[in-house]
Amino acid sequence: MKIRSLLAIVGLAIGFALPAFAQQKEAVDPKIIEQLQEEDKNFQEAYNRHDAVAIAALFTDDAVLVTPHGTFTGRAAIEKKYKKEDFEEYNGSDMVTTTDRITPVGNELHLTRRFRANYQSYGSLIRIEGNASPVFVLEGDIWKIRSETVEVTKKEFSTRSPTPTPSTQ
Repeated sequence: MKIRSLLAIVGLAIGFALPAFAQQKEAVDPKIIEQLQEEDKNFQEAYNRHDAVAIAALFTDDAVLVTPHGTFTGRAAIEKKYKKEDFEEYNGSDMVTTTDRITPVGNELHLTRRFRANYQSYGSLIRIEGNASPVFVLEGDIWKIRSETVEVTKKEFSTRSPTPTPSTQ
């Protein structure tokens, strides 16, 4: 009976120690974090100036983007999605992203991000919040998005007109 208890305690100790040890090994190089922060900044700036080409350039040629509006495969399809849906149909603006977590998995980086943006539809302002889960791979010396899943977690509708963005003035 005492041996079983001892084995159970040892098993629990190992069970708690291994995840803690594994987390320590998952540290991401600060230079990589800086590169990903720069990518966040580039995405936000491109989005807010309605530059679908610059957004698509952040993705690999064969990237897959999954959104509530469909799945878009390839850089050209992703560019078309942003141009048509986000900019022409909904006049997306005021995009802000925040990276919550970066997890290295083999040669990939899995991120957890939050975002918010404004859209316009039939004279109403729609404030969107959500989560994005991009997977980055290294192409040469640049981290690019190979796949991304986007989910909307909150929509707020307002009948007041949004402040015009430079592209709508």
